Amino acid sequence: QVKLMESGGGSVQAGESLNLTCQGPGYTLPSSCMGWFRQVPGKEREGDAGMDNDGSTKVARSLLGRFIFDKDIARDIVYLQMNDLKPEDNAMYFCAAGKYGGSWDLFTYEYKYWGQGTQVTVSS
Repeated sequence: QVKLMESGGGSVQAGESLNLTCQGPGYTLPSSCMGWFRQVPGKEREGDAGMDNDGSTKVARSLLGRFIFDKDIARDIVYLQMNDLKPEDNAMYFCAAGKYGGSWDLFTYEYKYWGQGTQVTVSS
């Protein structure tokens, strides 16, 4: 049973950075799509960045230049480097894995494993 764990969230000022980490004992990179998603109460979950089955990484167009998806295959860890944070980035951030095929940001219901989330709070 894979259990994903996110860490690295917190409270920061606008313009500051955070580096989220996702790892899951028993899960080996890069065996499937992986993604970072944010969710705000009352809104749909949104994809921020991810990795396709072939290992290629992508960032949502609106976040290009601020967010970076990174991976450490040797340690089976993925990261979401978030720079120049804005109040609109306030959300719970989740990582997901275990989607085999297609793009990381499509048909997200196919992800088998989700973490518990880590909260990011950005103050103006």
